[in-house]
Amino acid sequence: MAEMQNNKILLESGTNEMEIMEFTIGGNLYGINVAKVKEIMISAAVKPMPHAHPAVEGIFKPRDAVITVVDLPKYLYGESSGKGEKDIFIITNFNKMFIAFRVHAVVRISRISWTDIQKPDKTVSGGAEGVATGIAQCGDELVTILDFERIVAEIAPETSIQIEEIDTLGPRSRNDQPIWVAEDSVLLSKMIESSLRKAGYMNLRMFPNGRELWDALCELPAGESLDNRVSLVITDIEMPQMDGHRLTKLIKDNQRFQAIPLIIFSSLISEEMRIKGRQLGADEQLTKPEIGHLVDVMDHLLARAAEQKAAK
Repeated sequence: MAEMQNNKILLESGTNEMEIMEFTIGGNLYGINVAKVKEIMISAAVKPMPHAHPAVEGIFKPRDAVITVVDLPKYLYGESSGKGEKDIFIITNFNKMFIAFRVHAVVRISRISWTDIQKPDKTVSGGAEGVATGIAQCGDELVTILDFERIVAEIAPETSIQIEEIDTLGPRSRNDQPIWVAEDSVLLSKMIESSLRKAGYMNLRMFPNGRELWDALCELPAGESLDNRVSLVITDIEMPQMDGHRLTKLIKDNQRFQAIPLIIFSSLISEEMRIKGRQLGADEQLTKPEIGHLVDVMDHLLARAAEQKAAK
């Protein structure tokens, strides 16, 4: 068993780098962000659960916690390749959940830049909402980075963003302040957009990664007031080309843009990540899928920004 020491593995804040754990399934090479990995261990006996998703093997209890096991070969290829004695469980921690994924072998950890990760062509990724979030060049190998958030959302939709949460906020008025959102997952981007519109935020501009949002900021005419252009930024952390930490650093280090309220909205928020975001100047950091909490925080930050402008 190997527990990942995330506080040592996580890279310096805002460098636009990540570390990928490469693993194999049926001879094919896949990857997961090390920041999502709690530990790796030799596969163990699993107790089946009735009426579970076909890709859910069941549960096991390595220590004090009961953890769900997902048969990743079965999820990806539709049928199990058999349970090998040397199979590995990659135990992940994101969205405040621990989930084990069965894989055949863990190969290595590679450090790369987010600029080295390209969005896969829709014809090979299963369409715009496929489970391949990116293709990374690691040395001489091409590694398919899987969208584990989407996999879990498909297996257990109740663990993902629930648009119905907005109803609990009560009656809301229309808000036309411009909100910019960077989110690479097509599925989650649609959910976030629908939720914010339901909450009254109608002036939304969605970006598939931090690079495109940053480029759009830089293209705003110099000397022009930002009030009618962008009132608040929401960013994921994991994104091809430019991650959310790098985007946060660029915005908060820029004299023109640093006053824009910025929320990091990510499945990766942990104590270590929270420290990173705070050092970079993020105004708030929230864990997906807390969409109702996100709206509350948006309301607060926009009201605070208005008060600060009025006081000047």
